[in-house]
Amino acid sequence: MSTKHDEQPSAAGLPAAGAPRGRRRGRAGKGDVQGTKRLAALLLSPTLLVLALVIGYPVLAGFRESLYARGEGLDDQGFVVEGDRFVGLGNYTAIFQGDRAEAFWNAFGNTTFFTVTTVTLETVIGVAMALIMHQMFRGRSIVRAGILVPWAIPTAISGLLWRWIFQADGAANAVVREQILWTADGFPAKMAIVIAEVWKTSPFIGLLVLAGLQMIPRDVYEAARVDGAGPVQRFWRITLPLVKPALLVAVLFRMLDALRMFDLPAVLIGVNQKSVETLTMIAWFEASNLRYGSAAAYATVLFLYIALIAYLFVKLLGADIIGEARQHRAGAPRGRRGRKKVAA
Repeated sequence: MSTKHDEQPSAAGLPAAGAPRGRRRGRAGKGDVQGTKRLAALLLSPTLLVLALVIGYPVLAGFRESLYARGEGLDDQGFVVEGDRFVGLGNYTAIFQGDRAEAFWNAFGNTTFFTVTTVTLETVIGVAMALIMHQMFRGRSIVRAGILVPWAIPTAISGLLWRWIFQADGAANAVVREQILWTADGFPAKMAIVIAEVWKTSPFIGLLVLAGLQMIPRDVYEAARVDGAGPVQRFWRITLPLVKPALLVAVLFRMLDALRMFDLPAVLIGVNQKSVETLTMIAWFEASNLRYGSAAAYATVLFLYIALIAYLFVKLLGADIIGEARQHRAGAPRGRRGRKKVAA
């Protein structure tokens, strides 16, 4: 009887023996995931430490400096105080509503104008350059090298070159056949900055868009031609949607660079010119006059402005790669649960 009982396995015993194995596998899987996360954190820790030192500390130090004022002043009792004194948000109040408000809003308007104008023109011209460089024709390598020459020239050298072109007896006035004071204070100075900036940085957008164009398979265009799509339809329905990720990255980089514009206006037109003064130029001017608290306040406001523009740009144009990854991770468990129910 006992031998018979040992030879006949019970059906109820099989799940009971398998259940601990499943739990052990689940615990082992969780342990592997936690170990992978710890390893990733350990490998990323040197990079995060360096970023904290070279980015986080200067930002915090600049914000702290903006809360102080250096020089002589009077305290609440009327005594003369020398050195650094804590003024709280006094530097920010002076920027927006005080004696420096007019200079700030002028620089803010110039910075925004240069960013919107130059980036818009650079995007249109850069996409056109990429489409030309992407075509098959004789001498294409020479055209590609020639288009990238302006981007390779240093900005200071480019400013000196355009300053010579925009002189009263320079090539610009010879072309328009009028005597325009391009390098003087006024609207022509703004146009000179826009022309020089667009000439220099349009190849950057063209280069990134060209990289995106080369990733598009030729079969897609062939299929569109067979279906009767014309060149305009192929551009709007195929080229532009597929090249959008590269184009968004190029435009974002150019926006961040244009918001920090300093060297080109300073070399081409000069400093302390009201029509071309940007936020970086006014911050530099304050620091050169040993008003470090005010300069740090300008820099902090510019940092927040750039961060806001970048955030809105990424969110509004749908380039939030991190957000898409989170949605995929959140949707994955639901998909697995759904497959289990179907299998059941």
